[in-house]
Amino acid sequence: MSNTAISVTDLSKKYGERMAVSHATFEVPLGTICGFVGPNGSGKTTTMRMLLGLITPTGGTGEILGESIKHPEKYLPRVGAMIEGPAFYPALSGSENLKYLATLGGFSTNRVQHLLDQVGLGDRAKSKYKTYSLGMKQRLGIAAALLPNPKLLMLDEPTNGLDPEGIQEVRALLRSLANDGTSVFVSSHLLSELELISDYLVMLRKGEVVFTGKMMDLMLDQQPVIIAKGANDSQLATLLAIAEGAGHRAMIRDGAVHVEGPAEWALDFNRAAFNAGITLSQLTPQLPNLEETFFEMTGEK
Repeated sequence: MSNTAISVTDLSKKYGERMAVSHATFEVPLGTICGFVGPNGSGKTTTMRMLLGLITPTGGTGEILGESIKHPEKYLPRVGAMIEGPAFYPALSGSENLKYLATLGGFSTNRVQHLLDQVGLGDRAKSKYKTYSLGMKQRLGIAAALLPNPKLLMLDEPTNGLDPEGIQEVRALLRSLANDGTSVFVSSHLLSELELISDYLVMLRKGEVVFTGKMMDLMLDQQPVIIAKGANDSQLATLLAIAEGAGHRAMIRDGAVHVEGPAEWALDFNRAAFNAGITLSQLTPQLPNLEETFFEMTGEK
């Protein structure tokens, strides 16, 4: 029996002359949470749609729960998914929508109220879908994805529209599911959230995999970063030039200069800035977080 929830080799999808996904190769171990990240247009949703049998790959192979993606009917009964936002009947209640989907999919309707409670919609079960906020619609979409009691859960931007409390609740739910043996493959633009919950990571850039592996391995492999600010933004260009002139990779982001370099170089940086007439208002050596690593590896700013 395979010990991977997802395994793909050279998976590709071409639209005309454009390669939406190019020779993607990665694995997601069973019972883990794997974050799936990349800039907009990098091929995340296309990859998920291929894995679910919604579109046919141009090339490559893949397996879901030990079954070839050429035969999605063999694994889809064990997979729950929410891709590109949920869609439900506006005039039906949340409970009625889930019961309809359960009946359609051949799943038990006995778990509907439990699932609504699990995603925080228990008290709105009888409210019509058209009265739901965006965050509530996302919660119902997650509940629908859980109807099969899946071994693999695939979610595309599940926290879209949720407030901070809702995001925290989804994070706890996904962690609980993984602890109980469900494999979770989740994309999100909230990289700080993925950093908190993901065991593994797959990172795409322009349709190509630029990293696949343990989250911890990626973070430990990163260069320390020195974050510096002057008295005002007009001094950032000078600080950037100082860092690059000393042979360090640097960029301006979020009103500060981010410099790759050892913590001890911060003293030299401070001295060079002072000699250039700049008194630093911030000089902070730190290890990069996932967001900074993402920007570095994908070229996003």
